[in-house]
Parts: sequence; C-alpha cells; structure tokens
Amino acid sequence: MPAYVSSTVEPPWFARPAARAWTCPPAPAGVRDFHASLSGYAATPLPELPSLAVELGVGRVFVKDESCRLGLPAFKALGASWAVHRALAARDARGDATGPVTLVSATDGNHGRAVARTARLLGHRARIFVPRGVHPEAVAAIVAEGAEVSRVTGAYDEAVGRAAAAAAEPGAFLVQDTAWPGYERIPGWIVEGYSTLCAEIDEQLAAAGAGTPGLIAIPMGVGSLAHAVVTHYRSRPAGPPTALLSVEPTAAPCVIESLICGEPVSVTTGETIMAGLNCGTPSSIAWPHLRDGLDAAIAIPDAASARAVGDLARLGISSGPCGAASLAGLRAALIGDGADERRAALGLGPASTVVLLSTEGAAANPATTTADI
Repeated sequence: MPAYVSSTVEPPWFARPAARAWTCPPAPAGVRDFHASLSGYAATPLPELPSLAVELGVGRVFVKDESCRLGLPAFKALGASWAVHRALAARDARGDATGPVTLVSATDGNHGRAVARTARLLGHRARIFVPRGVHPEAVAAIVAEGAEVSRVTGAYDEAVGRAAAAAAEPGAFLVQDTAWPGYERIPGWIVEGYSTLCAEIDEQLAAAGAGTPGLIAIPMGVGSLAHAVVTHYRSRPAGPPTALLSVEPTAAPCVIESLICGEPVSVTTGETIMAGLNCGTPSSIAWPHLRDGLDAAIAIPDAASARAVGDLARLGISSGPCGAASLAGLRAALIGDGADERRAALGLGPASTVVLLSTEGAAANPATTTADI
C-alpha cells in the first residue's frame, strides 16, 4: 500500500517506497552518440556542494548544472534535438521530404526556445505558442531564434491545444514535450533525448568516487524529464536502487494529485515563478512510469524555490526557479515536522549520495530577482 499525506497537509507529499523494486526496459542506445556529434556538445557540470550535505544530513550532494546545454540555458535541447532528428529521418524514410517544414510547439519558455533553435540550425521554420505567465524576456529569446511566437491568454494546456491545431496545417508538425492518446511518438523521442543527462551523471559520479546515487530530486512539469530519469534508474540490472523524488509547485501539482488519486487528473494551475513547471496535466506516456517508478512526490511554494535560487547562486550555481525547485523540494522533505518519516520512505541515511537536477540557469527565467529571494 502506498503511504502518503494528502495535499491538504503541508508540505503536500506522496510516498511509494515499493517503487524501488519496479523495473522497466532501458532507453535505446545511440542517443548519447547523437548528442556527442552535435557542435558545442559537452557534458554539463556536476559540482559537489558539501555545505548542502551537512544541512540535509546526507553524505554527499551533487548538482547537475544545466545552465548551459548546447548553448542554451536549460536541458531542453537534449529532447528537442533528438526528437526533430528522429522525426525528419522518418519523413525522409517515407519519401515525402519536399523542403523546409514548420516545427510547432507550446512552451512555458525553455522547450520552445530549444525547438526554435533546432529549427534555425536545420534550416526550418518554427511557430511557438506561449501561455500567460511567461516572462517577456523568455518570449524575446524565442523570437531571437527566428521563431514566430503566438501568445495565448490561457494556461499551458490551452497553449498545447492551440499548437496541436496549428500543426495540422500542411508542412507543419508538432514537437511537443507532453503526450496524449494519439500523440505519443514524438514526445517519446523527447524523453529518449533526456537520457543523455542521466548517462553523464553516471560517469561523473563514478569519476568522483560517489558510486550509485541514493536519491535524485527532479523538477516536475508534465513529467517528461522524470519519465527519462525513471527509465534510466529503473532499468538497471543490478546494484543498489536509487530513490526518485519529484518536485512540483503548489500552484500546479498535477502529478502529486494524480499519484494520490491513482489515475491521471488535470488541475487548475495558478501563478508561479516556476513557469516551466506550471502544467496542469501529466503526459500520458510518462504517467505509467511516474505511477510505478517514483518513490515520492512533494509540492513547494514559490518562496521556497526563490530561497533555493539565492542559496545556489551563493554556492556558485546559476539556477532558475524551476532548477532550484529540486533543492527546495528536498529541503521540504528532509527538514521539519514529519521529516524522519519522509527520510525513511526515501531510504536516506547519513552516508547517502544525493543528486539535485538544476534544469535551467538563471538566464532561462528572469522572473525571479534578488527582491524575490
């Protein structure tokens, strides 16, 4: 039986320790080699932060710093580049390659810019739908990539619907990082693209003598990155299992609410500085992996993320509110009332190694300023 505290209790929390025994097939081979062939590819840093290990009562803490990934200030280029590569190869194989196409997507910022950058580098067009709440500087960065930007007055889910409709036009196809019944192949390729990040972590921890991580904290939007992380760590044939913790804004807790309900649900989202996590519905292809492979989920308020942004900056890590959510979520899990129970559910001890995924740099989301911290 899963053990959880309902979302009416602070912090909103769900735990399923049996997840560490669940297994799944691995991501396909060849993704890392594809990324390594791209101009500007390099593994992003994994610095160790001993002061956080002391604060959190664990052995070692590392932060996967995605503030510069293939020239962009977030990890999203990994998924967009691989998915577009696969989609264009499939088009060529069908024999209907007739010239440039228009890549269409909805975004809270980072994914749309990655799609636009990929389109520009390959000589294609891009049309990006942006919901309310995305900072004007993030929108301007997408425009600077040469994309046509369409503003949507509604939330992220509405922007996705508008993008899907636009992609039905001739010469266009949708490159969306969420899936629903009938639209799953390209989101699946995006998930595969994120596997490179996990492969880098394995190599970097081995080089640091840290071995297998005891826990990875993952910022959660629709669940595509978490899907990739679950796939990577639940497909290992041997070795100690890794606990996986997802972190969402309290303004958009679609995954934790789905976990509590035992089925995917949509939530009405509010305003949050964690713009890239402001999603109301889990991805359909991610959901089975999240349901069965996540050890725990937690939701955090904006103030906790803003504090983590500042703390990481003082430790030399450029992180936006979405990236810093991983630190804020782990703090909420391991400190305060009920922390002993949550720590036990995660299987953490004083010698555990923890990895925080900082999925974006400060430049990706300028909404947080020092005044907010």
